[in-house]
Amino acid sequence: MDYRFLGASGLKITEITYGNWLTHGSQVGNDVATACVNAALDAGITTFDTADAYANGAAEQVLGAALKTQRRESLEVFTKVYWPVGPKGPNDTGLSRKHIMEGINGSLSRLGMDYVDLYQAHRYDHQTPLEETIQAFADVVRAGKALYIGVSEWNAEQLRAGQSLAKAAGFALVSNQPQYSALWRVIEAQVVPASKELGMSQVVWSPMAQGVLSGKYRPGQGAPAGSRATDEMGGKNTISGFLDETVLQRVQKLRPIAEQLGLEMSQLAIAWVLQNPNVATALFGASRPEQVTENVKASGVVIPAELMEQIDTALAESVERDPAKTVSPLERPV
Repeated sequence: MDYRFLGASGLKITEITYGNWLTHGSQVGNDVATACVNAALDAGITTFDTADAYANGAAEQVLGAALKTQRRESLEVFTKVYWPVGPKGPNDTGLSRKHIMEGINGSLSRLGMDYVDLYQAHRYDHQTPLEETIQAFADVVRAGKALYIGVSEWNAEQLRAGQSLAKAAGFALVSNQPQYSALWRVIEAQVVPASKELGMSQVVWSPMAQGVLSGKYRPGQGAPAGSRATDEMGGKNTISGFLDETVLQRVQKLRPIAEQLGLEMSQLAIAWVLQNPNVATALFGASRPEQVTENVKASGVVIPAELMEQIDTALAESVERDPAKTVSPLERPV
């Protein structure tokens, strides 16, 4: 497993991160979740990502329990704050000072840890002054409850404004966590150039486009039993935008490219995002330990330029590139 620096910081993280969105505390039982975490550890992954809103706190609890026997200093644990949690009252959401301070305490309690390595603003909060948010994060760092601060799905303008205030407050934003895949490239035009300028890197989620780039969804066929597209607990909604017949047909054109590299299509998808030097790590989850064991094989893969061009040609107009697709709710979600 290869390591990369997180932004301009001195923190090294595994270039593949295990995340537990849509799985732990909801889609899979705790025993399976623990087996997946153990498979990640066995494969050399030391970086783990979660959020307080995943399964309303249950995902953090499951991850913390699965990691409790590990040496804490040998792990890099990420979590996030913004989306509604708990009873979901008016202050149980957003990036106010109140919610950030209560959020970090709640996350640490559920994880069973004294600190997290990276605490992330899960979206941009248009209803809280950015100065208030950044000062609260600065105080979280000074209290030793988080070592680094990142954001998720912030646009280029928001990144620049946030980093300016962070530097004035005595710390730096080190990362952004956006959706990024061969099919979803909305960060390339503006967010990535801004991040390079600001000393931030990407912690990318959904490198397999919710599983579509694995090739298991075939054109003209129904979704495989037990797949995300059949999950009524949230997975079905997240993948629906990619389940277009034209998209599925174009994705199948990637199969011979993967075979040429000796990879499965899922491994090709993860390796593709890692070709971007501004990507520090590719984040994926799993519902079976075997998925972890297979997907980590994408680490260290180099895709030749001519094959990268073939991927572009195969996917053609199915690639989403509009930078305006990087958005946060105008009002706090409830």
